[in-house]
Amino acid sequence: MDMPRILDAISSPADLKVLDNDELAILAREIRQEIVATTSVTGGHVASSLGAVDIIVALESLLDMPRDRVVFDVGHQAYAHKLLTGRREAFKTLRTYGGISGFTKPHESPYDVHYSGHASDSLSIATGLAKARQLKGTDEKVVALIGDASLAGGMAFEALNYMGNEQLPLVIILNDNEMSISRNVGALMKHLGNLRANSHYREAREGLQAAMEQGGPAARGLLGFGKNMKESLKQMVIPHTMIYESLGIVCTHPVDGHNIAELRDILSLVLEMDGPALVHVVTRKGEGYEPARQDPERFHGTGPYDIATGKAVKKPAKAPSYTEVFGAALADEAARDKDVVAITAAMTGGTGLKDFAAEFPERFVDVGIAEEQAIGMAAGLASGGKKPVVALYSTFMQRAVDQLIIDCALPDANVVLAFDRAGLVGDDGPTHHGVFDMVYSRMVPNVRVLAPSDEAELVHALHTALSLPGPVTLRYPRGEAEGACLPDAPELLEVGKARVVREGGDAALLAFGRMVGCARAAADLLAAEGIECRVVDMRWVKPLDEEAIAAAAATGLVVTVEEGVIAGGAGQGVLEVLARLGAQVPAITLGIPDQFVGQGPVGRLFADLGLDAEGIAAAVRAKLK
Repeated sequence: MDMPRILDAISSPADLKVLDNDELAILAREIRQEIVATTSVTGGHVASSLGAVDIIVALESLLDMPRDRVVFDVGHQAYAHKLLTGRREAFKTLRTYGGISGFTKPHESPYDVHYSGHASDSLSIATGLAKARQLKGTDEKVVALIGDASLAGGMAFEALNYMGNEQLPLVIILNDNEMSISRNVGALMKHLGNLRANSHYREAREGLQAAMEQGGPAARGLLGFGKNMKESLKQMVIPHTMIYESLGIVCTHPVDGHNIAELRDILSLVLEMDGPALVHVVTRKGEGYEPARQDPERFHGTGPYDIATGKAVKKPAKAPSYTEVFGAALADEAARDKDVVAITAAMTGGTGLKDFAAEFPERFVDVGIAEEQAIGMAAGLASGGKKPVVALYSTFMQRAVDQLIIDCALPDANVVLAFDRAGLVGDDGPTHHGVFDMVYSRMVPNVRVLAPSDEAELVHALHTALSLPGPVTLRYPRGEAEGACLPDAPELLEVGKARVVREGGDAALLAFGRMVGCARAAADLLAAEGIECRVVDMRWVKPLDEEAIAAAAATGLVVTVEEGVIAGGAGQGVLEVLARLGAQVPAITLGIPDQFVGQGPVGRLFADLGLDAEGIAAAVRAKLK
C-alpha cells in the first residue's frame, strides 16, 4: 500500500501553515517527484522548476494567499506553485491541449498574478502592485521571484531603480542558479559568481573587523574610512551587494535555497520590512533529479523522457529541424565570409548556434537576456563593416522593435534578423507563439522580409539576406522541417519574386512560409472535387511580388494563407496590392484571427484556426459556391 502523501492533503497555501520545517521538506520532495512524474509524460521546464521548489514551499507557507501576491518571472519555474494552489489533480494535463498552462495564468487561478512567459518583467509588475498597495493604504505582501539571468535584463534594472527611489514595500527573491537557458554571461553574472564564492561574508566581515580593531593606527584608520564602518567593510569583503544597496534596496547575505528552515527565517524578516529588500538565494537547477542536475540546459525545456535514465522519448525525426538547418547554414556562410558574426540572447542551443560558437568563438556573441542589446550591437557591428546575424525566438524579438526601427532600419544597416520559432510553437502557448513578426517587420521602411517554405528555401534565404544591403528578416518555424533536399550550394533568390508550385485556374492560394505545404495539400483535396487551384510560394513578405498577385487575381479568387496575425499581416499586404492594381476580385485572408491562441499540438491548433488542408479547402469551397 502506498504511503499517504502530504501533497495529497494540500489544496491551498493555507494548508502549509500547520506544517513544521521537517514536514515542509518532505512536501518539497513529494512535489519534485510529482514534477518529474508528470513532465516525463508531458515534457516541460524541468530543471528550473525543480530548483525553485524549496523557495516556493517556504515562501507560500508564510503568506496569506491570494491576498498576498507572488509574481513569477518567466513563470517556467512555477510548477510547485501550481501544485500548492489547487491544481494538483489538473497537473497531469500540464502544457497539453485544453490543460493547464506551463506558465502562470490569471484566468487559470486567482493565485496567478500575471501572464508570465518573457523574462525580466516581474519586477515591473511587482512595483505596480506595491504602488497600488501604497495608494490604497493596504498591507498585503508583494513578492517577486526572479532568476539571476533575468535580473540582467534591462527592464529589471529599470524596475530596481524605480523601487529603490520610491522605497516601495516589496520583496525580491533572487534565485541565483548560476545559469539561464544557456550559461549566463555578463558582468552582473560575474559579480554573483564572486558572491557565491563568499557565501560566509558576514563571518569574514566580522573577523576582519575584529582584526583591524586590534591592529595598529593604520588598520584602525582604514576601519574608520567612510561614514559607516560596517558598510565600508561590507564593500571591502563583498562589494557586489552595493549594486542593489546603492539603489536603496536592502540585500541579504546568500541563503541556501534548498534549506527550508533557513529560507523561512530570512523571509519572515524581510516580509515585515517597509521598503524594498532583495533576498539572495543560491539554488541548483534540477535539484532532486540527477539527470536534470547533470544537464540543466537540456532539461530547461524538454519533451517526454524516461525517468530512470533522463533520455528523451520521442519519435525519430524524418528530417532535421529548421533550427539545425539554420545553424549549419550560418556556419557555412561564416566559413566563406570572415565578416559574418552571430549574435544571440541566452539562446545558443535554442537557436542552433552551438557549433558556430565552437568553430568561430571570436565571431560569436551571447549578450544574455538582452534582446535590445543584441539588435543595437548588431547595428554597431554593421557600421563597423561586419555582417551580423541575430538569431532570436520570434516572440522575444518583440522586445526589440524599437532597435529594429531606429538602430537598424533608419540607417539602413546591413543586419540579418533570423526569427526562430516563428508561427505557432505548440505546448508553450500564447506567450511563446511567434505570430507578430511579419507585422512589425513589414511595417518598417527599408526592411525586407523573407518567409522560406522549407529547409532548402531557408538555406537560400539566409544566403540571400547576407548578400543584400540594409536590414533583412527571415522567419522559420519550430521543429522538424519538411524533408526537402538541402542544396549543395546556396542560391541567391530574386528580391520580391515568388514561385508557382502548382498551376490552377479556379483560384489562387498565395501562401507564406510553411503554409505552402498546407496550401498544396488543400489544393490536392480540391482537385479531387474538380476545383483546380494555383499554389504560389510567395517567399517574400516584403517586397511582395505584384506580378504574382495580379496573376492570382486573374483566376477569380485570391486566398492568402499565413502563420501570423491577419491584422497588419502579409495577407493585408496582398489586399493593399490588389486595391492599388484596381483588381475587383473576391479575396480571403487566412491566418491568426484577432485573438490569442492557446497551447496544444500545432496540427490541432491549425485545425482549430482553419489553417490545415481541410480548413483551407473549406474556405475556398464556401467562397466558390
